Amino acid sequence: MRIRQDTTMTTPDTPQVPAGSTDPGRRKLLIATASVIGAAGLVAAGIPFIDSWWPSERAQAAGAPVQIDASKLEPGQQLTVAWRGRPVWVLRRTPEMLQRMHTPQHLQRLRDPDSSVESQQPSYARNEFRSIHKEHLVVIGICTHLGCVPAFRPEVAPADLGADWIGGYFCPCHGSRFDLAGRVFVQVPAPTNLVIPPYHYLSDTLIEVGVDSELT
Repeated sequence: MRIRQDTTMTTPDTPQVPAGSTDPGRRKLLIATASVIGAAGLVAAGIPFIDSWWPSERAQAAGAPVQIDASKLEPGQQLTVAWRGRPVWVLRRTPEMLQRMHTPQHLQRLRDPDSSVESQQPSYARNEFRSIHKEHLVVIGICTHLGCVPAFRPEVAPADLGADWIGGYFCPCHGSRFDLAGRVFVQVPAPTNLVIPPYHYLSDTLIEVGVDSELT
């Protein structure tokens, strides 16, 4: 009688796995590994597609136009939007504000009352109001001295700015002053008026910053 000898060695700590079956723990590990690899492949494949959702660096540098609904502004109020990474102010000026800006006494305190420095505004804003429509001022809110952001100070004759202050913008960094048309005062560090960006009107109160009025 021939006796078959089993050469497989077992110990009490070694679990017996039937032939043709797979260890459940190992099976879970294989499934998890395959899932991770598959997910990584999907992510890698999706990166070019996701990148295509974002504007190109050239487009971001150019700066997309920004639309502003000025109808939401009450007289004397100002709002701020971002354009090309800079603050742009839209101020709805009152008749009283406009009148105070053009008295002989006030004009004598300005360095460039006639906007003679052409680079500071488009040609259509080279007027007494520095705007297309006198009611709305559209201006970049960055001081032309060292790039600080001036504070909007519309009040008249506040104690800290003096009896001659008729409303405007005050730069807290070095004391530069601008009126409500963004015109710089004499004897302050800022050399030029605030910059007027290119803009145009899509309607009576809808303003688009970043598109030149002369090109529309």
